[in-house]
Amino acid sequence: MIAILAALVLGYLLGSIPFGLVLTRAAGLGDIRAIGSGNIGATNVLRTGRKGLALATFLGDALKGTVAILAARWFAGEGAAMAAAVGAFLGHVFPVWLGFKGGKGVATYIGCLLGLYWPAALAFCAVWLAMAFTFRISSLSALTASVVVPLGLFLGGWASGPLTLVLVALAALVWFRHKENILRLLAGTEPKIKGKKSGG
Repeated sequence: MIAILAALVLGYLLGSIPFGLVLTRAAGLGDIRAIGSGNIGATNVLRTGRKGLALATFLGDALKGTVAILAARWFAGEGAAMAAAVGAFLGHVFPVWLGFKGGKGVATYIGCLLGLYWPAALAFCAVWLAMAFTFRISSLSALTASVVVPLGLFLGGWASGPLTLVLVALAALVWFRHKENILRLLAGTEPKIKGKKSGG
């Protein structure tokens, strides 16, 4: 139990590192929260016109989840790894340093998939790309992938019950953080990829 709690805390601390905010400030671009949607994720960083910075943000937000999971698994096993995944995701979405106002969690979700079961990360990216190519809406692609991947893993027998529950819980948080995007999707006003505005 102590190992699980330690993994949860470790995951949270790593997950709460706001790479988008840190990198944009280091690049002299000011506070990313004052730009576009005000989000600290890679999509909003991309609005600065700095593609390399957006990519670095995406990788940082993803890999902090992966690192937390791998470290927890090394020291305390699979249960701790899943706890670290939950902690990392919560840290990214609700970072204490930023008044619990963090990112939407897609990159960190992918990083957690990579650490927990890497084929799932590939599946997520494949579904995202297929949806993005078809509908050209980033949020719809992420929301769809976050549902399809856990369901596919469970029905295919590739994921245990506990792992499936963790992935479903994280997917539910992804949906919660995208509630404004969902309302725009229902209203038919969600911008498409490469549009001037986006809710990411």
